[in-house]
Amino acid sequence: MKQPQEAVPVARSLPILALAALAFSLAQTSIVPAIGQLAVSLHTSTQNVSWTLTGYLVSAAVLTPVLGRLGDMFGKRRLLVVSLVLFAAGGAVAALGESLGLVVAGRVLMGAGGGIFPLCFGIIRDEFPAGRRPGAVGLVSATAGIGGGIGLLLGGLLVDHTSYKWIFWAGTAMALIAAAGAQLVLRESPVRTRGRVDVPGTVLLAIGVTVPLIAISKASAWGWGSGRTLGLIVGGLLVLVVFGLVERRVKEPLVDMTVLARPPVLITNIATLLVGFSMFGIFLLVPQLAETPKASGYGFGVDATQAGLLMLPGSLMMIFFGPLSGALTRRYGGKVPLALGGLATAAGLALLAVEHGSQAAVLGFTMVVFSGIGLAFAAMPNLIVDAVPAAQTGQATGVNALIRSVGSSLGTQIIASILAGSVTAASPLPTDHAYSVAFAVGAAGGLVAAVAAVIIPRASRHPDPSVLQAAGAVAQPGGPAPATDQAHPDSTRSR
Repeated sequence: MKQPQEAVPVARSLPILALAALAFSLAQTSIVPAIGQLAVSLHTSTQNVSWTLTGYLVSAAVLTPVLGRLGDMFGKRRLLVVSLVLFAAGGAVAALGESLGLVVAGRVLMGAGGGIFPLCFGIIRDEFPAGRRPGAVGLVSATAGIGGGIGLLLGGLLVDHTSYKWIFWAGTAMALIAAAGAQLVLRESPVRTRGRVDVPGTVLLAIGVTVPLIAISKASAWGWGSGRTLGLIVGGLLVLVVFGLVERRVKEPLVDMTVLARPPVLITNIATLLVGFSMFGIFLLVPQLAETPKASGYGFGVDATQAGLLMLPGSLMMIFFGPLSGALTRRYGGKVPLALGGLATAAGLALLAVEHGSQAAVLGFTMVVFSGIGLAFAAMPNLIVDAVPAAQTGQATGVNALIRSVGSSLGTQIIASILAGSVTAASPLPTDHAYSVAFAVGAAGGLVAAVAAVIIPRASRHPDPSVLQAAGAVAQPGGPAPATDQAHPDSTRSR
């Protein structure tokens, strides 16, 4: 009789978690169509306005694992509400800001929403029945792509018909609704990791992630081979090496490096980097291709709204393929949908590289790409959740989300560089061949992700929190962590 009783909170909780994830993912791309309007309204250049994207990305990358770790320590529902409130406050600051500095500051504050994904995954791991977890994780994961695609359409509609400020107000409203729902409906998990905040680790991680991401985001302007770009990338990577060495010696680390070094976690994170690379490549390529004037010989000459509509069917495909990935995970393990997702992503991008001369072709092949991304994005956190102890779900999925952000930044900037490299004084628009090369590079990323998925080893089993609690073994705040390498019957499989 226990399962029917648990199904009611799941039915109420899952929409709240999905809304929280949607608010963050919409904000990733909805600002893109507004870059030009922001530059005019704030009396600055589009290059300066790009800091609204960079600041958001860097802030989210740094805060995602930090908030995931804090959720493991102090309660995942509590930190989810905090993340949503900070996100909403940032949206309000950006909407009210009349200077570039204030708008960027608001976007940086919105980056706290990056903690939403690991906290949602932790809540699902701790509170949902074992049979419902893969599908729930799949749906929440799929919103990363769904929101990214819909965000382009929403941003285009608001820019074409109202003001960019409504992009920020919409995110604020969604986050506040989700925060209220989380506080009123969700239960706080008893699964905790004792410890204190690792301040040195947090500072090192912030520097090590921020510096290379800033370099990558500005590489198109500075040049990939410039001393400034290479120096910041190398410097940041050295700081991350120091971070790893320090975390191995800290009693209560921000990130448990031994967990991240486990082959199922490590290889899943590599696949995550590559799928994130491919996804944000298509977010950049398709709208830019669609908005290129017809006089170019290959563009469609549409406005931002119509470009967003080209992405919409593919984004909506993820509503189906995310939960389907969860079902495949329950039956075959997470590596199967991850491999299939990588292959589908690669196939769709390869087809776009060969044929992108009509709106019908772009719409159809984009749907193939997003089907693959839906399968892959849903499988990745399921693989992570299944491979780590319950008390470390937040930090492990937080690092996974960070790596996805890094992949997204790499994809955006490398593909932007490919397009920019084809521009000449005589021809200020990228060439059609450059788009073909860029789609092909994205396809290569998806294909390598599929290969990585195939070699993911089977994860060790970790006990269900409810099983431990029944045995009196759940870690309480301030108490010792339970043993986590036992088998338990309710765990999903990872092959």
